[in-house]
Amino acid sequence: MAQAAGAGAQAQGDSQESWSGVAPEAARRLLVAAVEAFAERGFHATTTRDIAGRAGMSPAALYIHYRTKEELLYQISRVGHERSVRLLSEAASGPGGNADRLAAAVRAFVRWHAEHHTTARVVQYELAALGEEHYAEIIGLRRRSEELVRDLLAAGAEAGEFEVADARGTALAVLSLCVDVARWFTPGGRRTPEEIGAFYADLVLRMVGARPS
Repeated sequence: MAQAAGAGAQAQGDSQESWSGVAPEAARRLLVAAVEAFAERGFHATTTRDIAGRAGMSPAALYIHYRTKEELLYQISRVGHERSVRLLSEAASGPGGNADRLAAAVRAFVRWHAEHHTTARVVQYELAALGEEHYAEIIGLRRRSEELVRDLLAAGAEAGEFEVADARGTALAVLSLCVDVARWFTPGGRRTPEEIGAFYADLVLRMVGARPS
C-alpha cells in the first residue's frame, strides 16, 4: 500500500509540470490517474474503470476525453518524450565546450527520470503497448533524443576531446544508463535527483575519456 501511495503522490506531483498544458481539468486528472495505474499495475492489467475510479469519474466519462486506454498511454508517452527532446536540445545548444554540454545533457536527462520516476517508468517501459501509428511517432522522438546525444559525442570526438569509436553505440549506452534511473530511484534515498544527475554526468564523461570539471 505504501508503494502505491508513493506512486500516486509522484503522479500527482508530475501533474504540476508534465501535464500543466493539458485541458480541460478532467482530461488532466485522467492522465495523472493513468500514470498512477500503469506504473502500479502495468498497461495490460489496468482497465479503463481503474483509471476513471482513480480520477473520481465514471468509466463513461473517460471516453469523453480519450477514445481508448491506448490513447491515454500515447498522450503520456508523447509528453514524456517531447520533454526529453527539449531537455537534451537545450543542453546541446547551451554554453561551454563539448564536455560541458554533454554533462549538462546527462544531468538534465537523469534528473528528470529521477524526479518524475513514476511517469518515466510508464514512458520508457510501456512503449510496446502503443498502436502502430502512435508507436512510430514515439520512435521518431526517441531517435531525435539519440541523435542529439550522438551529435554531442561526435563533436567531442572530432575536436579530439572524447575517445569515441562508435558515436551511435555510445549514445545508446548513455541513454540506457540514464533511463534506468527511473526503474530504481526511490524518493528519500541516499542521493537526491540533482546528486544522481551530477554523478551520472561524471560517469559519462569518464566513459568517453573526457576530464570531468
